[in-house]
Amino acid sequence: MKTNLITPEGYRKLQQEHDHLWFEKRPEITKIVNWAASLGDRSENADYTFNKRLLRQIDRRVRYLRKRLPDLKVIEYNPQQAGKVYFGAWVEIENDDGETKYFRIVGPDEIYERNDYISIDSPMARALLGKSVDDDFMVKTPQGDAQWYINRIEYQA
Repeated sequence: MKTNLITPEGYRKLQQEHDHLWFEKRPEITKIVNWAASLGDRSENADYTFNKRLLRQIDRRVRYLRKRLPDLKVIEYNPQQAGKVYFGAWVEIENDDGETKYFRIVGPDEIYERNDYISIDSPMARALLGKSVDDDFMVKTPQGDAQWYINRIEYQA
C-alpha cells in the first residue's frame, strides 16, 4: 500500500503531466490515428498500430492520474519540523566507512526519474523519521543491519 503523501512540487508535476497528456499529447496522437485510419487497411498500417497503442498508454496514464490526484495529501513545510527528519526533508547521512548519501524524503509518486529522492515508505526513510542531526540509526538491508549517522537536515520553505 502506497502512502498518499506528496510535496507541493510533486503534486504540481503530476497535475502538469495530466494536463500535458490530456490537452496536448492525446489530441495530437488522435489526429495521427484518424489520419492513419483513413488510409484503409489497418492490419498492415504501422502508423495506425503504433499510435493506437500510444493512445491506449496515454489513456491508461490519464485514468491513473485522475484516480490518484484526488487521493493525494499535499504536505507543506511547517517550521515546527526544523531540526528533525520528517516528510519533505533533505538529509545527508554518513556511515562508518565515510560513505555519504544526500536525498529528500518524498511520496512514492515522486521518486521516478530522480536518484536523489527516496520514498517515505522505504526502510531508510522509516528509520530516519523523527531523528535529529548527530543521531545514529540502523537500517535493515538484505546484507544485514547498516548503521548511519545524520550530518545535516534541510527543508525547502
